[in-house]
Amino acid sequence: MFEFLKYEVSEGIATITLNRPEVYNAFNDGMSYELQAALKQANKDIEVRVVVITGEGKAFCSGQDLKASSKQEKRSFIESLHKRYNPIIRAMRNMPKPIVARLNGVAAGAGCSLALACDIIVAAEESMLVEVFVNIGLVLDSGSSYFLPRLIGSAKAFEMSTMGSRVKGKEAFEMGLVNKVVPLEELDEAVKSYTDYYSAAPTKAIGLMKKMLNKSGNSSLDDMLDYEAYCQEIAGSSEDYKEGVNAFLEKRKAEFKGQ
Repeated sequence: MFEFLKYEVSEGIATITLNRPEVYNAFNDGMSYELQAALKQANKDIEVRVVVITGEGKAFCSGQDLKASSKQEKRSFIESLHKRYNPIIRAMRNMPKPIVARLNGVAAGAGCSLALACDIIVAAEESMLVEVFVNIGLVLDSGSSYFLPRLIGSAKAFEMSTMGSRVKGKEAFEMGLVNKVVPLEELDEAVKSYTDYYSAAPTKAIGLMKKMLNKSGNSSLDDMLDYEAYCQEIAGSSEDYKEGVNAFLEKRKAEFKGQ
């Protein structure tokens, strides 16, 4: 059903693969709209408990396809961001399910933003994150100005964005940009360790915690104390909570259904 990406669901895991390897999975208009649709589909599917985003071939995503966009006589950057990229980032951050980036290669520009918008990043040692915007006289977009300073601090974020620094897998891990780094041949197994966990975890509670952590960056302690109480009331009414308590009392492993 998609032309520029692959979408597969298996055992509670939705895998979205950007599929333009001939241009290192650069975004054209079609792929950006298809990614919006794929994220919406994963969000609505009650069978999906965790989402994986990755790229086909050697790259994760090299950002905007400049060759394709240069063919348009007059391109509005603000319109492109509001219609194509920003809805992707909002959909990812608002999705009440964990999203894992399988960082198999270069993630540049909007592709870097896409990776940083994920909840977990598992990177190959051969992968690379680069905020390439400055190299063509542009500024950060697609959420990078939000995610970068929160992950690595303002000084490092300034350096990385204004110098277009190339940050490879191991350095990205040391900086706190990614959660785990492994050799490329071990990437699938490393991703699987996360998806195996999240596909069997209490999805509703995890979705609520994702909302809480999103909210905490711009909230006071009092705000978060109230919001924690609100979310805990919801979690405490879930079937997963009942199962968790019963499993504890019966001294067995809980079998969460994500409800």
